[in-house]
Amino acid sequence: MIESVTFRREVRPSDPDSVREIIESTGFFYDFEVPVAVELIEDKLHSGDSCDYEFLFAEVSGKTIAYTCFGPIACTEGSFDLYWIVTHHDFRGKGIGRKLIDETHRIIREMGGRIVIAETSSTEKYLPTRRFYESLGYANEGMIADFYKQGDGKVYFVKRFK
Repeated sequence: MIESVTFRREVRPSDPDSVREIIESTGFFYDFEVPVAVELIEDKLHSGDSCDYEFLFAEVSGKTIAYTCFGPIACTEGSFDLYWIVTHHDFRGKGIGRKLIDETHRIIREMGGRIVIAETSSTEKYLPTRRFYESLGYANEGMIADFYKQGDGKVYFVKRFK
């Protein structure tokens, strides 16, 4: 476990490159998903507070090594989507993801959040991701079979704050 993790919420001009590097390091995501993640960061850089996406970055020794992207769900009271949580491959298994999500949950609660929804793949490759959500108290509340492609369903995990 790494103790010297710091967090920041502001988006910096260097973050699109950092996010690209983090996501590509994992080997988990399709090539077409990387530009989507980068685009969300760029949208926040250009739109500022009018952007619907929130970010939290984890850093070790000044290097961005993980991040979350989340935001309130339109037309709901206190429901949030967790769009991305990604830790650089070199830092996985060191407790950073748990620290990052705990801080993200704190921020969501501070913003009036009562429910967080995370979506992930049903494939074997994503079993560690699903177990991670379960270890954080998320409940598996459904799946759409063959959502991403044949044999790759979308699994919904929900965390409720009391």
